[in-house]
Amino acid sequence: MKTTMLLGSAALLALGLVSCNDPAKNTAKADVKDAVAKSDTGAAGGTKYTFTPNSKIDFIGAKVTASHPGGFKTFNGYFTVKDGAPVGNDHKVTIDMSSTWADGGNEEGSAKLTGHLKSPDFFDVAKFPQSTFDVTELKKNSDTSYTVSGNFTLHGVTKNISFPATVSKNGEAVKITSEFNIKRQDFGITYPGMADNAIKDQVVIKLDLEAKPGA
Repeated sequence: MKTTMLLGSAALLALGLVSCNDPAKNTAKADVKDAVAKSDTGAAGGTKYTFTPNSKIDFIGAKVTASHPGGFKTFNGYFTVKDGAPVGNDHKVTIDMSSTWADGGNEEGSAKLTGHLKSPDFFDVAKFPQSTFDVTELKKNSDTSYTVSGNFTLHGVTKNISFPATVSKNGEAVKITSEFNIKRQDFGITYPGMADNAIKDQVVIKLDLEAKPGA
């Protein structure tokens, strides 16, 4: 009886570890399609708002035994805003992939993990130094809720992705936040990890972008 209980506890613990290390489980799945031609809705009479230093682009990657937060230290971009809300499809983000960082648990582990992510196994930064997201459509669902679609180029592969986003305004600043997941293999990032510690395909993307006119 005791052995059965121990085995049951071990199984529950294993399931718990798997669950805890699946950060994509509670996020929206981005709709991924082939890249699309951008229609000319342009600025739609809006004003260009550029990103402030308060903006963040982060991610969470996971393997069977652990999850690791990371992000990008250097990027730029802008929204086109009219009457305090984004309009049209003239919105773009450009990321310097060499600014990738990742938390490996300590200084040595973080340096090793960051270096591996920059290597040909993952982002291959030497070959693909930039990643871009160019909005193709902005659908307003409510005063604060939008569906954002755009051509996302990562690792030399371009796909059109759609995801939910929230828009807020504070004074002259407009902020767009979102949390969703994509499949890295959709973008040709196929490194499997070790047999007993496989890397999950889903990666969580976290956007917290603040822009101001002429920031």
